[in-house]
This record gives sequence, C-alpha cells and structure tokens, in this order.
Amino acid sequence: MSREPFANVRLADYELPPAVLERTLSPALVIHLDRVRENVARVIARAGGADRWRPHVKTTKIPEVFAEIARAGVRHFKCATTREARELCASLEKEHIEGADVLVAYPLIGPALGQLGRIAARFPETRVSVLAEDPALVPEIPCEVSIFVDVNPGMHRTGVPLEERATILALARAAGERFRGVHYYDGHLHQTDLAERRAAVFACYGPLIELCEALERDGARVEEVVTSGTPAFTHALAFPGFRSGFAPAHRASPGTVVFHDLRTEEENPDLELEPAACVLARVVSHPCPLVATCDAGSKSLAAEAGDPCAFVIGRPELVALAPSEEHLPLSVTRGERPRRGEVLYLVPRHVCPTVNLAEEALLVDRGEVRVVAVSARAHDLRAR
Repeated sequence: MSREPFANVRLADYELPPAVLERTLSPALVIHLDRVRENVARVIARAGGADRWRPHVKTTKIPEVFAEIARAGVRHFKCATTREARELCASLEKEHIEGADVLVAYPLIGPALGQLGRIAARFPETRVSVLAEDPALVPEIPCEVSIFVDVNPGMHRTGVPLEERATILALARAAGERFRGVHYYDGHLHQTDLAERRAAVFACYGPLIELCEALERDGARVEEVVTSGTPAFTHALAFPGFRSGFAPAHRASPGTVVFHDLRTEEENPDLELEPAACVLARVVSHPCPLVATCDAGSKSLAAEAGDPCAFVIGRPELVALAPSEEHLPLSVTRGERPRRGEVLYLVPRHVCPTVNLAEEALLVDRGEVRVVAVSARAHDLRAR
C-alpha cells in the first residue's frame, strides 16, 4: 500500500500570521525560504557535493531563491529562457559570485540567440552556454556563448538521436574551442518502481559513455556531461560509470527538488524533502453537500500534470477535483466541510509551471514575510 503523501508535514509550519492574511488576496504563491535551504542542503548531501548539481531554475524563477542556492555553494545552473538566463546572471552578479556557469538547456534559434549573446557579454564573469543540434546553425551562435551538443536519449523532445553519431561528431567539430560537452536529458525515465527506474537509467548511460569516448577519439574534449531531471537524478548520481575512470565532469540537473511538489513526493518518496512553495487559497463556495470550492483554479495552479492537481496541507480528507480557470472544487471525503472564507494551503502537483503563473510571491524567511517579484517568469518579447 502506498504511503500518504506529506504525512510528516505540519499545517502549523505553513500558516501565515493573521496580520499577513488580512492584507493578502488569494490565490497567492507562498515561498518558505527556510525550507528552500533545507531542501538544497539535502540535495547537495545526496549528490556528494554542490559541484555535482546543476539545478534547473525553471522551477524557482525568483532571484532571492537563486541567491540561496548560490550561497549553498552551487556554481553550475541550467535554465530554458533568455529571461531566466538574464535574471540568474544578474542575481549571481549581485551576490559577487565569479566563475559561475549557466547553461541555457534549450535549442534557441533566431533572435533569441542574439539576445543570449548580449546577456553573455553583459555578464562576462559568468560562463554562458546553449544547446545545439544542427551543425549548420552553429555559426549563428554568438561568439560569447559556448556550446553543448544536445543528444536525444529516447525522450524524443529535442536533440540529435543517439544513433546519429556522425551528426554529433560534426557538431562538436563545428563548435571547435567553444564545445563544452553533452546534454543528455533522460526525462522519459520515471518508472513507478524505483528499482526498475534505476535499471532503466543505468542502461541508458552505457551508450552515453561510448559516445563520449568516440568524441574524445575524434579530438573533441568532453568537459562535462549533463543528465537527469528530478525522477532520475539519484540514480544518475549513483551510476558507477560516472564515478570511476570517467574523465568529464558529470552533473545532474533536477530543479523541482528546490521547492518540491506532489508529483515528486509520489515519484521519489525516498528524497525526504518538504514543500517549500504552496498556493494560499480561500474557500469561496459550498455548491453541494460534499464539495467545497476554493479560489485557486488553473490560472494560479498548474493543472497539466494530471489529477489531483494539488494536495491540501493538513487536510488530506479534501481531495482536489478537476479545476476550472478560477475555481478548484474539493471533494470532502470525511469530516466537516471547510467553512466559507477558510484559508487553505495547497502543494501543487507540478510546482514549476505553478510558479510561472504568479507575478509576485510572499517570501517567508525566519518569521518575516515580504513580497518579491517572480521576475524570471514568462518570456521576453523583444530583443534588448
């Protein structure tokens, strides 16, 4: 029998003071910075050091959180958009951190490449790289930007298919001195059984090591191999081939682990993380006897990852039904229905797009609460 999610999470640790609630409209994104620190420390301990972690900041999107990750010793980061890259580089500069490394793990094209080049030129103390999958497009990548070859390990989202080795070698040659290494995102491996997942992850990496050896034989120095989002990262870190006699640096790149969410709690119950982000909502309606509806619909709580889209902290008897844009009905499976106006704290099933929906967040830090901008959300429209 599967265990109840967040069984050890206490509602009292997430409740905001009455004075804050009185002036806070709902729905509202709430970030608990103390739990961010705890999660970051746990992930670094799991990795065996900060240098093996390249967190994807698509999850966090908030400079104050970027700064906490950097203060913990992390120097390698991953992002997906030019806005994330700019906000992250600016945060690292503000923290007076030199020698940081930012990989835009996305095959940028057209004006976005020029935008990234300007970001790299503006923040020369941070090394900036981008993914490439077409040798013919390498000349379009600004000279300030380094290059990782994006290899498709079977997810079939982006990247050169692993079996097209000639194209991969051609990419490395075209990149020349700017070639950094291989990006190998195995996000399709999230089997429910952890032993089965580990076996699948391990099987995925044999061909990757062979590819790196072929690149080296062809004269391309593989400086780094980047793998693994949240579902596979603990298995990637444990893979023996990355620990003994493997010349490139290997870094895993989970981002969800900083805030944690319901999907990660279900898929990775062994991580022992705690939710650091939640959505504050209020009950607004009693449409029928066993349903209470709150005001956190799909415009404030991501719903693309399946049902239930959220977990109610301290109220496991309230089960989220399918949301509409501004409404989230909750099935009351036992006990009393929450009263109208009652405050609820919701852990998203998928925290990354949930954070992206908010323009501002309440940041809770050692008992103090302040409003911060989610400044890396959304996308740039015009080159700047």
